[in-house]
Amino acid sequence: MTDRPLTIVILGLTVSSSWGNGHATTYRALLEGLAAEGHEVLFLERDRPWYASHRDLPEPQGWRFALYDSVAELEGWGTEIANADAVIAGSYLPEAEEVIRQLRPWVRGTFAFYDIDTPVTLEALEAGSCEYLTPELLPLFDTYLSFSGGRALDKLLALGARRAAPLYCSVDAQRYRPMEVPRKWDLGYLGTYSPDRQPGLEALLIEPARRLPQKRFVVAGPQYPGDIDWPENVERIEHLGPADHAAFYNAQAYTLNITRSAMRALGHSPSVRLFEAAACGTPIISDRWEGLGELLPESEAIVIADGTEDVVAALTGEGDARIGQRAREIVLAGHTGRARARDLVARLHEATAQAEEAL
Repeated sequence: MTDRPLTIVILGLTVSSSWGNGHATTYRALLEGLAAEGHEVLFLERDRPWYASHRDLPEPQGWRFALYDSVAELEGWGTEIANADAVIAGSYLPEAEEVIRQLRPWVRGTFAFYDIDTPVTLEALEAGSCEYLTPELLPLFDTYLSFSGGRALDKLLALGARRAAPLYCSVDAQRYRPMEVPRKWDLGYLGTYSPDRQPGLEALLIEPARRLPQKRFVVAGPQYPGDIDWPENVERIEHLGPADHAAFYNAQAYTLNITRSAMRALGHSPSVRLFEAAACGTPIISDRWEGLGELLPESEAIVIADGTEDVVAALTGEGDARIGQRAREIVLAGHTGRARARDLVARLHEATAQAEEAL
């Protein structure tokens, strides 16, 4: 690779539908960032009925998108894959082992794995239950691009990855920005139901809602069980498309970030929702995990809540608008789609250079 624009092919879970997953918005920010940087990108997605019935992808700006119906159908893209400077397979890729083994002989450029779920992947690999990756597949990749930094990288290398580098999520700063909208809620949360996040939601939103009946709360996201005891002052929104995320964040005095247990335990795993809310300038209340303060310094750019009392204190105190402003400054400086696109290209160049040195 040189400094010329790259041709990149990405195969991932989904970019077409944000329903019930965080992959789509993560990929969209990265793809638009790559296009803005002048790179040629093709995203290939396995056509699935669930995502087909919930597609919300805007017209791609400067990058291409295509669906395939079977692993065999990928042969129709064989020439583009072979001619690409880099081919990237993503976590939760359908029929992943078959796809990866089929791609490997075709790829002439850098072959990378992009894991948007690294802590979950590591847990599953160690338990022998990962549905989209096995230790035997790890050496097939020239580099492993990880949603998580820190200790996750050492674990990946120990499991057999040839190289491992962080590639955090990012945000489209054009779509996620401060907006003049009416204030509807004192605290809100956006996220699909997950059993391991539910205790955090109970402690950091539902219980505060019970204690502060005069305050207004909201939870947006699908798949929540019908037996959850929602207080009357908690509004429920079943699904919120990406086009409505920015207005949703801007309508809150604070927004809540809750991290899945595997990601909290491993640390250094910022979610795309964290960057989205920060880009909007909405003050964030978050659970605590290793590495968070390195991204958003505590009390300066984020409020850390270890329990219900911390949330109640934040919602009943005077507040500090500078927390949201500072978080926005940090995200715009280093976590936009274009910034992450530059990170990705640098990681690909590093992998190519290291592979050449090893020859």
